[in-house]
Amino acid sequence: MWGLVNPVFFKSLGDVGAVEIVAHRVVWTVVLVGIAVLATRGPAAIVNAVGSWRRLGVFLVTTLLVTTNWTVFIWAVVNSRLVEASLGYFINPLVNVLLGVLFLNERLSRGQMLAVAIASAGVGSLVVSYGAVPWVALSLALSFGFYALVRKKAAVDPVIGLLVETALLLPAALGYLLWLGGGGAFGHAWGESILLVLAGPMTAIPLVLFMIGASRLTLTTMGLLQYVGPIGQLLLGVLVYGEAFTSSHATAFACIWLALAVFTADAVHSHRARAAATAK
Repeated sequence: MWGLVNPVFFKSLGDVGAVEIVAHRVVWTVVLVGIAVLATRGPAAIVNAVGSWRRLGVFLVTTLLVTTNWTVFIWAVVNSRLVEASLGYFINPLVNVLLGVLFLNERLSRGQMLAVAIASAGVGSLVVSYGAVPWVALSLALSFGFYALVRKKAAVDPVIGLLVETALLLPAALGYLLWLGGGGAFGHAWGESILLVLAGPMTAIPLVLFMIGASRLTLTTMGLLQYVGPIGQLLLGVLVYGEAFTSSHATAFACIWLALAVFTADAVHSHRARAAATAK
């Protein structure tokens, strides 16, 4: 869904501005997730999740990060920058490694250091060929990386966290839609209006499915599956939407894929070593 369905879905809303799509995404996610949480857990679960002013501050930070990620991704999709967006999500696992070192006192293995170096070379080659920083890719990788970091340190419940984050955005989203006049594009064409309402399920359902999968699969398997999304985005961008894939792109992606291969091999090796040590 993240690799194929979501990009096609948001591309179909290309006549609607990226900020307006994000606003509808917020409104309808609050409606959908809010009903689900209230029906299954009750309002007390939401109050307990926020808990304190410090906790609210954490949610404000994650709200800013996820809003940045959503807005940049949707802008990239509707403006034919899906190839660059896919590069961002290929880089993201390596950004997570660096953030773990910087903020969680984790140590890099030799394989991880090599992977980060190769990926950095790939991004660097793209910067040189562009003559500019690939800001879409870096914005997506960094915003989602820091979002995951803050969520991890704060131990936020994924579903309630999503509800609180979108609820914090709700006044701004509604205000923006009212400022556009009559909800913007909503209500003018029934097909487009239905798609805007579906932005809520398109946000929440993949997240819930991801959490179910994460609870049943090993971390190594999840790491491998994490690359399915950007592969789908890349193929869509090049084969379906006709976006350019130049020799510069090929060089950068070759470095990223080599880095991911090194990173994955190191992760598999470490996982097996830990499993063998535990068995003894």
